[in-house]
Amino acid sequence: MSENKKIKVLFRHRSMEMGGVEKVILSMLNNLNPDKFEITIFLNMNQGELRNEIPAHVKKVYLTQGKENFSQNPLIHKLQLIRRRLKLSRALKNAKISDRILGNKKFDVEIAPSYSTFSSVNNSSNKASKKIGWFHSEINLPALQPLVPEIIENFPKFDHMIYCSQRIKEMMHRYYPDLQYPAESVVINAIPLEEIKRKAEEKIESLPEGPVFVSVGRLHHRKGYHKLIDAHKKLIDEGFHHTVLVLGSGEEMKNLTEQIKANNVQETFILCGNKMNPYPYIKNADYFILPSESEAWPLVIAEALILQKPIIATDTGDVGIMIRDRETGYLINYDTNEMYEAMKIFLSDPELIARIRKNLETIEDQFDNQKIFNAVEQIIEELYHQK
Repeated sequence: MSENKKIKVLFRHRSMEMGGVEKVILSMLNNLNPDKFEITIFLNMNQGELRNEIPAHVKKVYLTQGKENFSQNPLIHKLQLIRRRLKLSRALKNAKISDRILGNKKFDVEIAPSYSTFSSVNNSSNKASKKIGWFHSEINLPALQPLVPEIIENFPKFDHMIYCSQRIKEMMHRYYPDLQYPAESVVINAIPLEEIKRKAEEKIESLPEGPVFVSVGRLHHRKGYHKLIDAHKKLIDEGFHHTVLVLGSGEEMKNLTEQIKANNVQETFILCGNKMNPYPYIKNADYFILPSESEAWPLVIAEALILQKPIIATDTGDVGIMIRDRETGYLINYDTNEMYEAMKIFLSDPELIARIRKNLETIEDQFDNQKIFNAVEQIIEELYHQK
């Protein structure tokens, strides 16, 4: 495809905080064929740990600056937040503001990588562009319910909907069987195998002595870290020495910190904050644990599998497809006592751990990234030729 025949593709997203969706976006930006596609990413806020990870051949534009560029003065910082909120509100109501920032360029395909930009893409002033939505969430999740009416309203407006897992698609159809669905595809998240293994070799500070469980995720109530603290406390009280490291930040930081202090486990349950490169921590820990109430196709599970780490994970979303119970990991329900029992088994059953480690030696065989990128490229090209 010649330079002037490239398909012009626009991704719209809120910001680039560390998260699974953001990693999926980066994998697409890095791997969609630049000879076929001219790609732009439009952020509401130029904010987050991954904001500077956009590849050089992708044009990045944004509505507002991120907090990283705000003043450290508390009063000025607050005024800047208010000003940004007003600017975002105006821009999201008036598509012409976005048009000006984009230089009034017309795109062939516009993509909403998560529900946060469904409305922005569907309300684009470019009515001729084909619209793709990408859905990663369990629609019955209680915390999602205030947003569900808007999500449901937007679904039929897309020309194509991509789901990150078969379970997420089936759940949508089960809860909303009468919704007018667009064309649909299931495309699992790509895994940058060599990058993960390379970054895992980076030197870090020594981890605590004794068995170490590591977890990576945003500090959100549905991630289950409050239950994990209680399970950890019970094991410590029973004499099972171990440490839990949690990599991530979020709105639950204060509550979790207080819970850790109340349980007097400050030395053994450690909130490490965000890490731009979590892979050395996963590689050097003994075990990985995912205590989430809900997930779709959690990228972090695939990353831990690639690093051949025995995993304890709640059987939610497609986790049960990614992990073979008692063979490549250990599946549990979202229950404090089950977390406790599983961790206890990991700490006391070396034969099980040895079997899991052996089975993980060939785990890479289940990941085929090129098939994933080819599927997305095909969706974009087919929509383009429908114009």
